[in-house]
Amino acid sequence: MYFTRPLGKLIEEFQKFPGVGPKSAQRMAFYVLDMSPEAASVLAASIIDAKEKVRHCSHCFHLSAQDPCEICSDEKRDKTLMCVVADARDLVALERTREFKGLYHVLCGLISPLDGRGPDKLSIRELLSRVPVESVREVILAINPTVEGDATVLYLSQLLKPLGTKVSRIAFGLPVGSDLEYADDMTLTRALEGRREI
Repeated sequence: MYFTRPLGKLIEEFQKFPGVGPKSAQRMAFYVLDMSPEAASVLAASIIDAKEKVRHCSHCFHLSAQDPCEICSDEKRDKTLMCVVADARDLVALERTREFKGLYHVLCGLISPLDGRGPDKLSIRELLSRVPVESVREVILAINPTVEGDATVLYLSQLLKPLGTKVSRIAFGLPVGSDLEYADDMTLTRALEGRREI
């Protein structure tokens, strides 16, 4: 399709977003063009504001406009319990449950030799220094069960166990409302391994 240059550029920029294909990018671009000039200015200012102000927390590496972040600054949090996640999106997902009341540590990725990402590219050194200093009694590894996730969990557990801290991993298994007959072998295996007494 042929678009005037500014519109084509806008569509091209939207296509750079993860999971946005050509048609979605076109819909987003046309939506922006239909916005009032004031609303478009607010959107543009919000993007610039977030890009300029949001940084990694110096303690946990979560994304925040303040340092330390809102979670690290919260006095009501259990400072002896730490949940390790791969990125800020995982932290937000756990916070949505309102079940975890401890602190977090964001690794800023997973170990992936194929992508050229070794342990030195992650915030592992900072994690290892936090655990003894903050007297953490348990580290919960909330990392996806992928090849990279399993490699990262294995690596972290070998480094954390000598510190005398309990190391656990969240359970994986069947989603609520699903049928056993449709579950794959790995999901069923994880569900059995993660079972608990009732």
